[in-house]
Amino acid sequence: MSRRPDARTLPGRGTVVAVHAHPDDEALWTGGALAAAAAAGRRTVLVVATDGEAGLADEGLCHGLGRLRVAELERSAEALGVARVVLLGHRDSGSGTPAPGGFATLDPAAVAPEVAAVLREEDAELVTSYDGAGGYGHPDHVQVHRVVRAAVALLGDDAPRLLEATVERERVLAASRLLRGLGRVLPVPRVPDLSEKFTPREEITLRLDVRRQLGPKVRAIAAHGSQRTGGPRTASLLVRLPRALQRRVLGTEWFVEVPQPTRA
Repeated sequence: MSRRPDARTLPGRGTVVAVHAHPDDEALWTGGALAAAAAAGRRTVLVVATDGEAGLADEGLCHGLGRLRVAELERSAEALGVARVVLLGHRDSGSGTPAPGGFATLDPAAVAPEVAAVLREEDAELVTSYDGAGGYGHPDHVQVHRVVRAAVALLGDDAPRLLEATVERERVLAASRLLRGLGRVLPVPRVPDLSEKFTPREEITLRLDVRRQLGPKVRAIAAHGSQRTGGPRTASLLVRLPRALQRRVLGTEWFVEVPQPTRA
């Protein structure tokens, strides 16, 4: 297997638009990349499909959870240096079978113009999305993958480069085994079967070293306080890790670049 060089920032110098499904996804998936781009003087824009109103949280937070999560998103964006946040306002589908009318149930072709309009307005050089599995398989993440691909197709020759955020599958599986072991003695998040999720190492095309952006990335994750409640949660675990472990766990972000169609 050939060695791929690491980079410290996303390719290019122009505007970066990151499209995500829910508040907190931006911090977990692309927080380092966005912070690095902003620190380099690039304009960064965040597009979020839903308010995350169906997310897990303590019972006392569930009423008005969408409004709370939007406020948390604004604080996260500030920590990452994001210049603009665009809320598409679709309904959170939930993590199981998508709720009727949820974002995941919509025709991607009907939503794609909303994303394409932002890309065109911002004259985006690069857009990020999720891999085909939506990372760990959340239906709204899979829908973002489909919608952004459709939006890029709509723009044709004017489309930005498309990078799909993911994680090396081998690393996820190793972490899953560790968590299952720790679960015998500590409260840790439930680990689903991830054997077919995320992206095999050999298919990763860009691996970012974002350890220099660990501070803003952790602050962005911590901004989503509602998502650190309601039982053992990944975000809660991440912000409480010792710094050395945070560097190891949060210090890399992975992407797969989608080749642009060959122009005639």
